[in-house]
Amino acid sequence: MPLLRFETADSTERTQIGEGLVRFAVKAGRLENDQSSGKYFLNHTDGCGEDGKRIMPGDPFFFDTETGDILCDDHGKERSKESTAT
Repeated sequence: MPLLRFETADSTERTQIGEGLVRFAVKAGRLENDQSSGKYFLNHTDGCGEDGKRIMPGDPFFFDTETGDILCDDHGKERSKESTAT
């Protein structure tokens, strides 16, 4: 499960994730945990790993579970095509 596409970002800083993605977020150093609500979040404050473009609320984006990169929709689609071509 190397490349995951999120349909919409919750905010420019983070997006809520389920427990199944926690270990990938921990490995990437991107896990945030809201202790009061018990919810897990994927941190993406650094924006797209290719050009630094911020992920805006409502924007689709990708999380590369192998590299830990966050990618905007365009760069994520590009990387997805590259990984299926090899």
